[in-house]
Amino acid sequence: MFLSEMFMDQNSEYQDLSKDQSQMKMTDLRKTRLTLAQINQLRKMNDQRNVERGEQLIKVRKMYGQPAQPPV
Repeated sequence: MFLSEMFMDQNSEYQDLSKDQSQMKMTDLRKTRLTLAQINQLRKMNDQRNVERGEQLIKVRKMYGQPAQPPV
């Protein structure tokens, strides 16, 4: 987790709170099963995170990388 993520809005495109029905009760004994739609949504979220992580790495490499050498 990045420090900037702590101060940003937590309700991003990663989680749709209107579709969240994951509250378990003490009487729930069965395991929950993922539907194909949920698996597809997880795959899309993972792809989006990978893209964002790649963009973050490019930015970090640009900030902390070796400066370009002037032509001699």
